[in-house]
Amino acid sequence: MSLMKPVRTRFAPSPTGFLHVGGIRTALFAWLVAKQAGGKFVLRFEDTDQSREVEGARQHLIDSLHELGLDYDEGPDIGGPFAPYTQSERLDIYKQWAQKLVASGRAYADPYSQAEVQAFREEAQAAKKPFLYRNHRPENPPEWDGSQPLRFKSEPKAYQWHDKVMGDLSTGSEVIDDFILIKSDGFPTYNFAHIVDDHEMEITHVIRGQEFIASVPNYLNLYEALEIEPPIMATMPHILGADGNKKLSKRDGAKDVLDYTREGFLVDALVNFIASLGWNDGTEQEIFSRDELIAKFSLDRVGRSGAHFDERRLNWMNGHYIRELSLDDLYAKVEAYWPPESNEYDDSYKKQVLGLVQERLKFFAELPDLTKFFFVDLPVNPELISSHKQLKKLTQDEIKNLLEQANETLEASDFSVEDLTERLNKLLEASGQKPAVLFSLIRIATTQAPASPSLADTLAVLGKERSLQRLESHLASLQ
Repeated sequence: MSLMKPVRTRFAPSPTGFLHVGGIRTALFAWLVAKQAGGKFVLRFEDTDQSREVEGARQHLIDSLHELGLDYDEGPDIGGPFAPYTQSERLDIYKQWAQKLVASGRAYADPYSQAEVQAFREEAQAAKKPFLYRNHRPENPPEWDGSQPLRFKSEPKAYQWHDKVMGDLSTGSEVIDDFILIKSDGFPTYNFAHIVDDHEMEITHVIRGQEFIASVPNYLNLYEALEIEPPIMATMPHILGADGNKKLSKRDGAKDVLDYTREGFLVDALVNFIASLGWNDGTEQEIFSRDELIAKFSLDRVGRSGAHFDERRLNWMNGHYIRELSLDDLYAKVEAYWPPESNEYDDSYKKQVLGLVQERLKFFAELPDLTKFFFVDLPVNPELISSHKQLKKLTQDEIKNLLEQANETLEASDFSVEDLTERLNKLLEASGQKPAVLFSLIRIATTQAPASPSLADTLAVLGKERSLQRLESHLASLQ
């Protein structure tokens, strides 16, 4: 391909469902390649299989790209110099290219019924040979009038090609076969339409999933027949589930990308995480701004093996981005995530609470579980003590004694963080207990939660009256 051509990449999904992480990674990498080169990023809908289309999927795809900031320069909803950008609106274009192949003797009308084709398959199976349609080409095919499928007349040969991710690849002639170009319903197949569209839209880089790599030799044969120069190809390896044994799928928990943003994952964290699925810049750096990704991204640095989708790493990365936010910014972003009980409290109190949990917050949907005890008195839960590694060893009298000492200590405090810290440390020394015992017991008694921020900070925000009241309630439950 001429290096003088301006870079043009595309994302060409089928509107057959929500956009999952594999599709978003393909879109992101194509977007990065275009942005880095000052080129154009194109959205195209490949909807030739009308029976599989899901209602609402087109808008969902558009919304997903916009949500992640992967704005395209041309597309079905905004137009462009190569419109239309929806395959079902380009049928006349495919027919014109199909007629060129018919005229050059490289395409023919397929006269066989499905039953006849199945018989050919069974014949090959019985002979223990691979089924190749080209072995059954009709000697005198009828003139193509659109009522029968139009099939490509291949010219089998060996191929060698370079893939920007997979490297130098090659194959023998045995994989080349006659495939359908135009179906009997007048719609083209993917194998034909995408080649025509990429050429007409001047796409320079085709970035797509590993499932297409076996078809590339047939594509190369068709490129030659159409006298089209192939674009740069880059094949993305699969994204694997956490166990690394198979491709990540909806069945394994692969979610709609918008589900992540609805759960309170920050867009920049999602983009950073998805970019790192199979790519790194050769350093130990893990956190990249969007500008850094554009500057540093290279298809040459995408790994050839599958990338593991580790949700724990996504949580860690999103937590990092959350901690980088100012408290005011974070407060604005979590507005819709507070527990209902928080409605009775003012902004000042809620900001204090948010400041305490910011360090532990991995995504916004966790906020209710992490903060509910700041807004409502939870019932005493004996299991929090009976299941605690250290506290379950204490007798009820020992627990009662420690809580009575804590109550006396806190009664004398002004409930500033400094004073609480000093008094709790003195109580620790006087009781002879470990922090994991004493502080955990006080924390459970005052929050009835399995975890909380630091004890002194938590008590200071809860306030003296509420903290002592909860201690007394827990003591009363031990009677």
